[in-house]
Amino acid sequence: MSKQQDLQIDDQWIRSLRGTKNHIDPLRPAHFLIEKERTLSGTIEDVITIFLTNRECRFTCLMCDLWKNTTDIPVPPGAIPTQIEWALEQLPAARHIKLYNSANFFDPGAIPPADYPGIAALVKTFETVIIENHPLLTGELCLQFARMIHPGLQVAMGLETIHPEALHKLNKKMKPEDFQRSVAFLKKNGISSRAFILLRPPFLTEEEGIHWAKKSLTYAFESGTDSCTVIPTRAGNGAMEHLQQKGLFSPPRIQSLEEVQAYGIGLRAGPVFADTWDLEQFSRCDLCFEKRRQRMEQMNLFQKNLPPLSCSCLNNSLLSSN
Repeated sequence: MSKQQDLQIDDQWIRSLRGTKNHIDPLRPAHFLIEKERTLSGTIEDVITIFLTNRECRFTCLMCDLWKNTTDIPVPPGAIPTQIEWALEQLPAARHIKLYNSANFFDPGAIPPADYPGIAALVKTFETVIIENHPLLTGELCLQFARMIHPGLQVAMGLETIHPEALHKLNKKMKPEDFQRSVAFLKKNGISSRAFILLRPPFLTEEEGIHWAKKSLTYAFESGTDSCTVIPTRAGNGAMEHLQQKGLFSPPRIQSLEEVQAYGIGLRAGPVFADTWDLEQFSRCDLCFEKRRQRMEQMNLFQKNLPPLSCSCLNNSLLSSN
């Protein structure tokens, strides 16, 4: 594990390295899309994702850049249902929906509980509603919302890594046991869960990043989570670029993501997805990138390991592991 070099990583330090936020409309979602995904039942179906505009997350995680499309104050009452309704009018029908809000769905300052009935009315025709939330905020408000909606609720939470030092330095203000307790709470109340796992967070080498991502996947499933998404750690928020300049962070290789995805699928404990957004930044070879992307997307959908790809770029690689 790389040395921290006496960095004092806290909210103030992370925020001091930020750029400016994007200009956003509190009555419109930051973004929305529809894509195919494998469901917990094993079917491959269209899933709508709406990236809601709301107040910035109360947690200031080292690697996060989602604050760029958030507000500094809570959005007005009724704004969240307005955003959802507007996005649904632009999209074709689907049976599953993700309401991601760059923060925590059950933070009252982000999603006002008074808006729950309006949200519930808008999602009543869906089979599944997936939201994102910090493990420490998974409690009574979650149950309150779950009781209002007809669809099944799934809560996606960032476990990130079970490497004790790396998780502490991410400034996430939680321990793996907090994630474990949240999953148990959700399962007890008939609510499914999804874990976000970071591949190669700061301070880990390439080999350490792979090793701890695999251990984190195993831990998540042993804790009772229903599915996992592996996210290659990205720069883009100021703090990560600073660590990169200091030699304390490097983005993982695309081959590392392939390896961890294959390991997770091989566990046969639940769906494991590789996050392929902006995937080209992790590739160092134009010859094989598109084939690798397509392979990972097929594995995401069918949850079967496909034969590994070979390419001349692998001969050069013993690609840096620093």
